[in-house]
Amino acid sequence: MPTAVPPSSAPSTLSTPSTPSSTASGPAELLPEAVRVGREPAAKGAVLAERGPARPRAAFRPDIEGLRGVAVLSVLAFHAAVPGLTGGYVGVDVFFVVSGFLITGLLTGRPLGLWDFAARRARRILPAAATVLVATAAAGGALLDPLRGTDLARDLIAAAGQFANWRFVGRQTDYLAAERDPSPLQHFWSLGVENQFYLLWGVLLLGLARYLHGRRRTLAITLATVGIGGASLALCLRWTQTSAPLAYFSTGSRLWEFAAGACAALLGGTLATRTERRPVRWSLRLLGWLGLAAVAVPTVLYDRTTPFPGSAALLPVLGTAAVLLAGHGPGPLRAVDAGRLLAIRPLRAAGRLSYAWYLWHWPVLTIAQARYGALPWPTLAALTLAAALPAWLTLRLVEQPLRYGSSPAPRRGLAVGASALVIPLIAALTLGGGTVRALGDTSTGPTAAPAGAADGPGLLAPGTRVPALTPSPARAREDFPPGKGCEIPLNADSSPRCLFGDENSPDRIVLLGDSHAGQWISAALTMAEQRHWALEVLVKPGCPLATLTVRNTVLGRTFEECDRWRENTLTRLTSGPKPRLVLMAGLNRYGSPEQRTEGWTRTLDRLTALGAPLAYLGDTPMPGKDIPTCLAASDGRSDACFFPRDTAFEPDPLLDGGLAARYGVRTLDLGALLCPGSGPSCPAVLEGVVLYRDTGHITDTLARVLAPRLDKGLLGAPAGPAVPPAPAVPPAPAGLPGPAVPSVQP
Repeated sequence: MPTAVPPSSAPSTLSTPSTPSSTASGPAELLPEAVRVGREPAAKGAVLAERGPARPRAAFRPDIEGLRGVAVLSVLAFHAAVPGLTGGYVGVDVFFVVSGFLITGLLTGRPLGLWDFAARRARRILPAAATVLVATAAAGGALLDPLRGTDLARDLIAAAGQFANWRFVGRQTDYLAAERDPSPLQHFWSLGVENQFYLLWGVLLLGLARYLHGRRRTLAITLATVGIGGASLALCLRWTQTSAPLAYFSTGSRLWEFAAGACAALLGGTLATRTERRPVRWSLRLLGWLGLAAVAVPTVLYDRTTPFPGSAALLPVLGTAAVLLAGHGPGPLRAVDAGRLLAIRPLRAAGRLSYAWYLWHWPVLTIAQARYGALPWPTLAALTLAAALPAWLTLRLVEQPLRYGSSPAPRRGLAVGASALVIPLIAALTLGGGTVRALGDTSTGPTAAPAGAADGPGLLAPGTRVPALTPSPARAREDFPPGKGCEIPLNADSSPRCLFGDENSPDRIVLLGDSHAGQWISAALTMAEQRHWALEVLVKPGCPLATLTVRNTVLGRTFEECDRWRENTLTRLTSGPKPRLVLMAGLNRYGSPEQRTEGWTRTLDRLTALGAPLAYLGDTPMPGKDIPTCLAASDGRSDACFFPRDTAFEPDPLLDGGLAARYGVRTLDLGALLCPGSGPSCPAVLEGVVLYRDTGHITDTLARVLAPRLDKGLLGAPAGPAVPPAPAVPPAPAGLPGPAVPSVQP
């Protein structure tokens, strides 16, 4: 799974720093400031700061530069899997708060027009991002397989267009897409969030400054900040419970973090006039140390299982705001200030390099692992450290010259920004065109399935030959069963009416289970159509049919909807006509073998009460790697995509534990067919048929090839009678312990 959602997946977790700070001689936009009208020339159309006594020009804040260093180092250490820093992903929250603080101070404290503000942001952010995007496109085209290259081209378009966060919301909430490897550009999600915040905040604050003045303006800005922040926090808490990817990647659930920084900037202006008082000074010092601790503690205590952002993000967010507020004391930092620790040279150096270093390190890590496989953390740490070199070159040759060396006129900055948007788009189109040509047949229509054998050791019927890989690697990835809408969303707790075949027939087969049951729709439909029956599909991804309570990594919490869906589905089966066959299947990796046995016992007690024939399909082998991508990378050499036999199977309580015989369940185990022989490896391709569409689901082509085997093994001859009723079942033993909450997620 991708690492972009630290608390729940994995996918790997990504975060992108906000605009990093400059050196001490950098521009004053680093800090909130106010200037008196006429003190410096305003850009045409600028919104002027309030008239009145001039506040002192804000001094350079080395502690903010060091705080950025802490944030980027924590994120880099997390991505490099450095032991002990399992919560380093909170660094992104630190960056968001700092951005809200600096941008709010800039917009409320100096003459500035909207176009001037947009030009500043474009010069500051886009050139370095464009440099990394173009370099990643070139490296991806040279080092990645064509399938990954195709994905990368789409990600390039999203990243260049500043909406990468919404692309990854879609991918991470898609149960099937979430099984793909993380994108080299997944970290651009937060750059999209940043730029969307800048657009909103620039229009809002500069608009309020244009039409309101004095205390009304200050009050309006404060109310808007608090109102937007409160609404965003409510969304964040809600979405963390219902969809971790949406909560993690979306702008709406992250705005409250920027608003926290904005509140610190607004409150800091008030505190600046009162810090001469000793109680205030000591209170701020204490606040600074508490804030620094609140930032540091989550990097050690949090991990991938922490529901995030949600309420867990309050600690680093409020801690960062406290550090920013504490730095409003007068004069230089003192030894007793937390800011003195943050201002040490190594942290400031990391802070200056933070933006470019962050942009470079993730493509280096992901492309290296795509090329060489999973790497140990010392190697990842070394690669992350090596990424500092291109980051430093980008800082010196791209960021600083375009930021400080070009004309300050807004039109020049906007031209630079436009170029930085267009060039990566050209790179994306070039890469996409090359990968399409390399892949050949990329159509997504159903592949003609060769005739399958009804029995015997061979996959295909005698005399059947497949001249090329079927489906092709590009088509295999999209080779889904029909009726994808039958696999209901994770937050749903009941299935819709999902019938195939002769929908008016009083007889029906019920296909029941999770996505590993859904992969058999085509085979079950063939069985039903040959008898003029209907096929009813009741499947929920990630939800075991065995009565087990599991944790869902996409939702980032206990999968309560699964328990409700299972109960609703079993109750629903008792209310309709008796099925001619209940066909059960599912992933055989939820919980421990003992928990699976107990869970299946509870479920089978309920199902046998229906009086309908029961059948069970053993789980298919688990490759554990993306098979189509592997085949594309190996030019179709299937022997390069073998996977270990000892990790392909788990003990199955129905096949190996005697439950099937006890409850009269007819079973069909295809493990020996799909992983023949007794060697250490299982194949990804058999007789020319590509077996898997991702890391664990079979292709729909294979399901159609296996339809005759399922028909004969579960129902006998195609036109024969239905399976006889199951024999009487003895009562289940009483006093079984309740199921534990495993952390397995298919």
